[in-house]
Amino acid sequence: MSTRLPGARYRRVFDCGRSAKGRFLIAWMHASPGVGSMAGVVASKKAFHDAVDRNRAKRLMRESYRLVSKCGEAPADVEWVFVARRAMSGRKCGDVMEDMRCAMSRALRQGR
Repeated sequence: MSTRLPGARYRRVFDCGRSAKGRFLIAWMHASPGVGSMAGVVASKKAFHDAVDRNRAKRLMRESYRLVSKCGEAPADVEWVFVARRAMSGRKCGDVMEDMRCAMSRALRQGR
């Protein structure tokens, strides 16, 4: 099963979910029983003017989520949307992954 969030579910996560800000990204979460752990990524033209920078930001967030979920730190039955912030420019995957962990745990604490 794919871990990528289908495009039709982004709106539900934004409308019904909770968010937590990190230094490099904003993590939106929505608990959905029976769905599994899925994630989507967003990098806007307003934050990243060049397509190369937008694609790198999305690639960093996807890889960070893959590594976080591989370690078992991503809870099951939660849909995530990660929105890149301008501060992500020039960062390494380890930095983004650590910030993602912090934002995810903050969002989970708010959801309870």
